[in-house]
Amino acid sequence: MKRKPITARELARMIGVSQSAVSRAFTPGASIAADLREKILQHAAEMDYHPNAIASMLSKSRTNIIGIVVSDMQNPFYPALIEKLSRALQEIGQQSLLFNIARGSNLEDQLSALRRYNVDAVIVISATILSAQTLLWATEGRAAILINRIIEDVDLSCVACDNAQGARAVADHFHALGRGHVAYVAGLSHTSTNSERRNAFITRVAELGMVLSTQIEGSEYSYDAGRRAAMKVVENAPKTDAIFFANDILAIGGIDALKEQAGRRVPEDIAIAGFDDIAIAGWPHYDLTTFRQPVDEMVRVVVQMVEEGSCAPGKPPIVKRLSGELVIRGSTAPAHHGCSAMPG
Repeated sequence: MKRKPITARELARMIGVSQSAVSRAFTPGASIAADLREKILQHAAEMDYHPNAIASMLSKSRTNIIGIVVSDMQNPFYPALIEKLSRALQEIGQQSLLFNIARGSNLEDQLSALRRYNVDAVIVISATILSAQTLLWATEGRAAILINRIIEDVDLSCVACDNAQGARAVADHFHALGRGHVAYVAGLSHTSTNSERRNAFITRVAELGMVLSTQIEGSEYSYDAGRRAAMKVVENAPKTDAIFFANDILAIGGIDALKEQAGRRVPEDIAIAGFDDIAIAGWPHYDLTTFRQPVDEMVRVVVQMVEEGSCAPGKPPIVKRLSGELVIRGSTAPAHHGCSAMPG
């Protein structure tokens, strides 16, 4: 039969040291002589002893667990961001506990569960269905950071891409290609992320003398929403020769609809750009021009804030907007003047 794991007290008695010495030997940075630490670790390995993580949490104020809240898992950008974030947290000795706030669920029940867990910090990944006041209530009394969304005048630290920079870069690119009638397709119209991208794009389009042929308010950031929006653009504004979708998964759905349903050529008839630079954007079938979010830098900044405690309760909120870059691919090309955007 498998031997029952020994406890810290049993190991201490066998070695002839105190139980607190055993605890300090397994605690990075704890005050303990190097030779004593080595002696304890050697005996622990021989006896197959491993510290009880739960017991350690109960005896300390820190749990080394970070709560991650997300509410839009159908958007491929977020699983990729979570994977990088959780891996970076592990590198500093933190584990992740995921709270997926599903659309249509009982928010009060789910957020009450979050409040009951003893986590060292809460990282909220663009929880678009949560209001500012709800976020404050859910994160009350603990370190909290909002990533990929910025809420002004709210006592929460935020780290996000510079959405306005990205939207202006897309408008400039369309103008440089000679596109004259451009459209904007939103995801969730009420979110700060969408507002920043839409407002900056529309303003820059006007500054450059282009025509905003239409803007479509989508209900979600999804492939199907992108397909529906693209068909609305074709129906409502047939002269449109360029579309900026608020994110990549919308743009990918739009490309398929334009090619398969509307009979439009991309980029010859309509140039397409997205936002995020998810993995599928680079696939040859889509070859999507997009504004790449600085995900690695966003993760680095958030993890640094967690490690340094700069997002702790009572400290002034930190707001960081990070620069991204326009990635030009085959879904955009110079306009063919004299050719109608209407199918032949």
